[in-house]
Amino acid sequence: MKRIALAVLVALVTAGSAQAGDRVTGKPFATRSEVLARHGMVATSQPLATQVGLDVLKSGGSAVDAAIAANAALGLMEPTGNGVGGDLFALVWDARTKKLYGYNGSGRSPKGLTLAWFKEHGHTAIPPTGPLPVSVPGAVDGWFALHDRFGKLPMKRVLKPAIDYAREGFPVSELIAYYWNLSVPKLSKYPGFSEQFTRDGKAPAKGDIWKNANLADTLQTIADGGRDAFYKGRIARTIGDYFKANGGFLSYEDLAEHKGEWVEPASVNYRGYDVWELPPNGQGIAALQMLNLLEAYDFSKIPFGSTEHVHLFVEAKKLAFEDRAKYYADPAFQKTPISWLLSKEYAAERRQRISPDKAMKAVEPGAQKPGADTIYLTTADKDGNMVSLIQSNYRGMGSGMAPPGLGFILQDRGEMFVLKEGHANTYAPGKRPFHTIIPAFVTKNGEPWLSFGVMGGDMQPQGHVEIVMNLIDFGMNLQEAGDAPRIQHEGSTSPEAQAEPMSDGGWIDLESGFSYETVRGLMQKGHSVRFANGPYGGYQAIGWDAKNQVYVGASEGRKDGQAAGY
Repeated sequence: MKRIALAVLVALVTAGSAQAGDRVTGKPFATRSEVLARHGMVATSQPLATQVGLDVLKSGGSAVDAAIAANAALGLMEPTGNGVGGDLFALVWDARTKKLYGYNGSGRSPKGLTLAWFKEHGHTAIPPTGPLPVSVPGAVDGWFALHDRFGKLPMKRVLKPAIDYAREGFPVSELIAYYWNLSVPKLSKYPGFSEQFTRDGKAPAKGDIWKNANLADTLQTIADGGRDAFYKGRIARTIGDYFKANGGFLSYEDLAEHKGEWVEPASVNYRGYDVWELPPNGQGIAALQMLNLLEAYDFSKIPFGSTEHVHLFVEAKKLAFEDRAKYYADPAFQKTPISWLLSKEYAAERRQRISPDKAMKAVEPGAQKPGADTIYLTTADKDGNMVSLIQSNYRGMGSGMAPPGLGFILQDRGEMFVLKEGHANTYAPGKRPFHTIIPAFVTKNGEPWLSFGVMGGDMQPQGHVEIVMNLIDFGMNLQEAGDAPRIQHEGSTSPEAQAEPMSDGGWIDLESGFSYETVRGLMQKGHSVRFANGPYGGYQAIGWDAKNQVYVGASEGRKDGQAAGY
C-alpha cells in the first residue's frame, strides 16, 4: 500500500509540476512573454544599457537619442562586441516624414597602406588582429550624423549616463564576462590592451565591478567638443602617434578626412511585407535575395524545423552568398547591381538551381546580363520614431590595439579585404571593407511594422531571413521568433576563401531543437550537418501594433539582453 501511495504521490507531483511549467502562450519556443508598452521601447544586449536608453526616452529624448546613449553604454559594458573604435550602421523610421532613412557609418582603410606593401611583405591574407587590419572607426561620426538630423536632447545629456557608469563602475554580466575572458589571452600582447582591459592580466569575472576612467574622459571630450574632438583633436593625434610607433598605418589624416554617408535603403516585398536593408558595402541585400528565392514556396504546408524547411533555406543561402562574394563591396570602387540582384526575375532564374531532393555542392555566382561580427539595439519613442542600429569592433574585442589613455580598442574590420587583384573587395587605400553588420526594418502598407537585427558575422542575413519567416510564414510571436532554434550554413569563413565559389557544399550548423528525423533527412539529401555551440547570433526587436497603438519588444536568451518600455 505504501508503495502504491508513493507512486500516486510522485505521479501527482510530476503532473502538477509539468502543468505549472507549461507556457500558455508562445509555445513551443518562447522563453518569456513579449514586452508591451505605449510610450517607448528599448531593446539591447545588456540590461543596464537598456535602462540608459529608457531613461533618455523618459527625459524627452528621441529614439535616436536613446539609441546613441545605449550604444555609448554598451561600448563600456560590452567591449567584447563594440565601442567607439568600431563602425556603425543604422536605419531610422521618421514618423514626421513617414520615411525610412539609412546611414552607413563605416570607415576606410589607411591611405598609407597599399596592396603592394602586403605582397612585398609576404602576406596572402590580412592578419585578424594587430595594427594591419585597423580601419578608421566610424561610430562617433555616426552618432553625430544621426543626432544632427533626429536628436532632441544635447549630446552632453545623451552621453552622460555612459560617462557616469565608466567612472562609478558597473557589474559585468555573465555572457560578456565569458567572452572577455576568451579575448584576453589572444589580445594581451598588443600595447595598451592589458593596461586598460584587464586587472593583473585577467578579465573581470561575472559580478565584478568594472570601471574605465580613460573611456569616461574620451566620452566627456566628445560630449564637450563634438565629433571633431574625436577625428581632428587630441584623440585623433593620440591614435595616429600610437600606430606610427607600433607598426601600423592608421594616421591622424585618415581620421581627419573621415565622413560617413546617408544612403537609400533597399527593399523587397515578401508576402505583402516590405523588408528593408542597407546597400553594400554591407551584406544586407543577401537577406533580401534569400527572401526572393524562398517566396515561391508555400510554407503553410512546410512545417517549421522540417527537412524541407531547412533544405530550402540552406539552398537559397548558398545562391545568395555566392553573389555576395562576387558583387558586394564599397560602391565608390565597384557599383553593386542592386536592382538586378533584387529583381523577382533574377530570383526566378536562380531558383531553378534548387532541387527538392539534392543539396548543391558546387555553386557559382549569377552572371549579370548586359544592362542589367557585434551589438544590435533598437529603440522607439512616443512620437512613433524607431531606430535599428548595429555597431561592432569585429572579432569581438577587435584588433587588440588600444591607444594609451583612451579606454577603447580599434576595430579589425580591414581583415575582410581580399589580397587578390581583380576581386570586388580587393584591398585599396581609402576603401571601405566588406561589412557583415546589418540592421533591418520591415514596413507594411507604408507604415512601420518591425525594427530588428540578429548579430553574428555571416549569421546575420541568415538570421534576418529566419526571423521574417518565423513571423510571417510560421506565425510566431516576436519573442518566440527570436527564441526558436536557428539554422546556420557555413562555407569557408576566410575572406580569401569567400572570394572563390563554394565547391564542397559547406556545413549546416543546427541549434538544439531540431529533430533527428530532420537531420537524417538532410543527410539523405547530401547535406553535411554538425552541431556547433554558439554561432547563432543575438536578437533584439521592437514591433509596432498599429491596431492597439502599442510597441512590442523582444530580447532573446542567447545574450545578456533586455527589452523594456514605459
